Amino acid sequence: MSEGRLADRAYSNIVELINAQNLIVGDRLPAEGKLATDFGISRTVVREALVRLAADGITEARRGAGSFVKRRPSERLGEHLPMAELSTTMGSYEVRFVVESEAARLAAMRRSTAQMEMIEQAMDDLRNALLSTGPAHREDMALHRQIALATANPAFVSTFDHLFGDIDRIMRAGVDISRSRPPEAIGAMLCEHEMIVDAIHAQDPDGAALAMRWHLSQGRKRLMP
Repeated sequence: MSEGRLADRAYSNIVELINAQNLIVGDRLPAEGKLATDFGISRTVVREALVRLAADGITEARRGAGSFVKRRPSERLGEHLPMAELSTTMGSYEVRFVVESEAARLAAMRRSTAQMEMIEQAMDDLRNALLSTGPAHREDMALHRQIALATANPAFVSTFDHLFGDIDRIMRAGVDISRSRPPEAIGAMLCEHEMIVDAIHAQDPDGAALAMRWHLSQGRKRLMP
């Protein structure tokens, strides 16, 4: 098994350990050496997994003290994807930060009147879906894809489509978890999308890129309690 796959397994094992031992925010994880021994892998692989967990906001490293729980993944997350796939799925956010933020920027610069109408129609569909009690991931996906199309660069659409599986799981989970919380959670999700669309409509490239990055960062946080 490659080191990358081993790191994926270690990532999942650490998340399962957090849940199984009911560790809370601020609790210290076992030392790297103990994790390596318990999982039967090298400390180098454990260290890579911890770096990725920290990047996803689940753990944080404190110099000279070790790694600590920063956020616990929502228990509902496991209903949408196996824990073995959590590392890969969460890792897709790093790609989306780069690709979708730039896509929003270019869409604001290049979108045609017809494309803007398609984006606004997709926004209306998403608003209706979010304000209902049913799923909304298809409408969410459609809006993000319309923004990619408005870049006039097929490479953005191809990249987005390549990530379809991971994005679909995340969007399903994000809506489901938000629906289990107070109404403000869905309201925040709706507002974030409206900010992106408004910036594209106003042909504000920097505003569109910032709004998309904010939405994605908030979306990642929504997967935590």
